[in-house]
Amino acid sequence: MSIQNNLRSIQATLPENVTLVAVSKTKPVSDLMEAYKAGQRIFGENKIQEMSEKWEVMPKDIQWHMIGHVQTNKVKYMAPFVSLIHGVDSLKLAQEINKQAQKNNRIIDCLLQVYIAEEESKFGLDERELNEILKQVQNDKENYNNIRIVGLMGMATFTNNQNQIKKEFSRLKTIFDTIAIHNSQFTILSMGMSGDYALAIECGSTMVRIGSSIFGNRN
Repeated sequence: MSIQNNLRSIQATLPENVTLVAVSKTKPVSDLMEAYKAGQRIFGENKIQEMSEKWEVMPKDIQWHMIGHVQTNKVKYMAPFVSLIHGVDSLKLAQEINKQAQKNNRIIDCLLQVYIAEEESKFGLDERELNEILKQVQNDKENYNNIRIVGLMGMATFTNNQNQIKKEFSRLKTIFDTIAIHNSQFTILSMGMSGDYALAIECGSTMVRIGSSIFGNRN
């Protein structure tokens, strides 16, 4: 199957309200351009340096999403162009994104990453931390004028147990709904990857991050 065919068959299964992020980490620009020619305009990378290099050479109507764990000292490299940062998991990171966005005269959209998995390796906030960060960013407009929190992101446990994955996704959806009631900016719930995106959509995801099903296995 070609990248274009993969992309088209996935797009055909997505409801209208679900956005597809093509996860292009480790893939060469030629692969990304193939997806671009098939109409894909949103790409997700997990390393800032790699994303910046691709941004330099690729068409400028692409939206770049940072989906990996972000180190504070690297934010400045993507601040001029990044469209959405999926993994904000600390107040310190939010402050740095705001600072760098300000320098670039931009407002950068972000998702707060919530820890829903039963694995130690995943990053993310618990509900208490999540609410604290939200309160801080929303109430202190002076210091957070250039960052906009538009939703949540989460990763389910890496398991074949569909019930467990469903439970984790549903929990994130519940947290999302609770916040969205009082917050009109909350429109994005980013959950679901190649292996579990159908289930994520069933549980209310509005954005899926798909890599290997489009580009083949990671290089």
